[in-house]
Amino acid sequence: MLWTPNMEKDVFKKIQTSLPQEPGIYQYFDEKGKLLYVGKAKNIRKRVSSYFFSKAHTLKTIELVQKIKDIQFTIVNSEHDAFILENELIKNYQPKYNINLKDDKTYPYIVIKKEHFPRVFLTRRKIKDGSTYIGPFTHVLAVRELINHIKQTVPLRNCTLPLSPKNIEKGRFKVCLEYHLGNCLGPCQGFQSETEYDTSIEQVQHLLKGNIKPVVSLLKEEMKKQATQMAFEKAAVTKKKIEELETYQTKSVVYIKQQHAMDVFSIAQDSDQAYVSYLMVEEGRIIQTHILPLTVPLEEDISSVLNFSIHYFRSQLNSRAKEIIIPFDIEDKAVDLKYTVPLSGEKTDLLALSQKNADYALREWKHKQALVQVEAPIQEEVLLEMQDQLHLSYLPTHIECFDNSNFQGSYPVSAMVCFKNGLPSKSDYRKFNIKTVVGINDFASMKESVGRRYKSVLEKNLPLPQLVIIDGGKGQLNAALEAVTELGIQDKLTLVGLAKNLEELFFVGDQRSILLDWHSEAHKLIRNIRDEVHRFGIQFHRSKRSKGALENGLDNIVGIGPKTKELLLLHFKSIQKIKAANAETLAALIGEKKAAILVAAFLE
Repeated sequence: MLWTPNMEKDVFKKIQTSLPQEPGIYQYFDEKGKLLYVGKAKNIRKRVSSYFFSKAHTLKTIELVQKIKDIQFTIVNSEHDAFILENELIKNYQPKYNINLKDDKTYPYIVIKKEHFPRVFLTRRKIKDGSTYIGPFTHVLAVRELINHIKQTVPLRNCTLPLSPKNIEKGRFKVCLEYHLGNCLGPCQGFQSETEYDTSIEQVQHLLKGNIKPVVSLLKEEMKKQATQMAFEKAAVTKKKIEELETYQTKSVVYIKQQHAMDVFSIAQDSDQAYVSYLMVEEGRIIQTHILPLTVPLEEDISSVLNFSIHYFRSQLNSRAKEIIIPFDIEDKAVDLKYTVPLSGEKTDLLALSQKNADYALREWKHKQALVQVEAPIQEEVLLEMQDQLHLSYLPTHIECFDNSNFQGSYPVSAMVCFKNGLPSKSDYRKFNIKTVVGINDFASMKESVGRRYKSVLEKNLPLPQLVIIDGGKGQLNAALEAVTELGIQDKLTLVGLAKNLEELFFVGDQRSILLDWHSEAHKLIRNIRDEVHRFGIQFHRSKRSKGALENGLDNIVGIGPKTKELLLLHFKSIQKIKAANAETLAALIGEKKAAILVAAFLE
């Protein structure tokens, strides 16, 4: 449908005069109340009007305007406040037509856990539990190396014992091998106070910020003290720690003469794809580097994209740098920061290094896109062959496949994989815990999973697949047909059964199956889809079965409550290790009464 400006103009004119001529943010919603786009403006009325009256729009902007059914706005005091609010709303709601952060969620963090005697470890889950999170980091190996250096330098616990003052006072725990190796100072038995341990955590925080000077100074004082006390072996160990830190700094950082903290940003953009490179500089050293991939759906200028990224990185990484190095001047600057576009010197070198990384990331993306374009015609030939051999009326560019899995009737699950244009679309994979079926009933399990899948698709107004493959016999295929018939979509997709004999496919109601050429590309694709749904389903089933076995081993013991169960699993990690523990060890952890209950239960 072609865009007709008058259609939107008439709708907009009714609300135009109600829009303020002040700075702020505006939000566009569709007919279902879903947020489509968030924007900032010096003059809200003028900026919003441009969407409806300007003729110089891209197709994506035209598409956006056609969907707008409601406009809301918020007035703020300044353009910078508008910029901050815009970014917060984008981060929280991720509207379809705004700049899209692509894959930051999988990056790891280093967490300093909020607990008595905090642990320090690597995690990919950032939760609001009061803990301190440093990151995200893009290079996992570098982060692991950093954690190893921390462990070699600062004595910290790595156990998961609940080291509350009450538990320590009662003497519930005993030191482990880490204490005897010198890697931990024994807070579990009160050999190290919480105040002393907090000093170690301060050292860790310095190291994570790339600031080794305070840690080295502390270690040198400790080494002198040990030497004075004739503890030469301990002094040698401390000296080795100092050397480790200095070696790590030498091989892992880039030096400049200027010592104050700086953030360096550069950007490479092509069409709607952009990559922003960020260098965090403290005490003349690069201590963190990141690449942020972005999708820019609308005609955002490169300055806005860079500004968005600056705010994102600084808020995510808690940067306290007061100077920002950028390749060109930008609008909406923060009043408390210094923005520098360097022309020569060390800052120019830093910017060039950052730009080199951004350019490389964009170049790699273009290379991958070129490879995909080369593969696309080949995949289309395979799909055309499949369309012909299965006698389909349309090209099966969207295929979904279901498979059931259970273990002697226990832990029934179902899995669904999705292939688009002949390639796996893993973000569309789904797994189902079977909720309504008791015992072994593959037919009912298939009906439930297929029904739940396409009920969700219809509710979310997502596209239906052209072809649905049911891995199983005619019973499973008929069960799937019942599910889609109840939803009224039986005529909108094609169901096909895949028999255990890989050469045999059959449609609903057909007496005879279709035998595909084993060596045909279409059959190879179907086998790939079948193998993938098996892999995905088995992986999910094993995970659930292992979790179930772990839980059931303690769940049915009267007298062992949730807190005791959690304490046991945190300490021993598995049911087998709990069963192998002697009564004295269990009593030290959960008390004699509960230990006796546990031992008696395991003997039954």
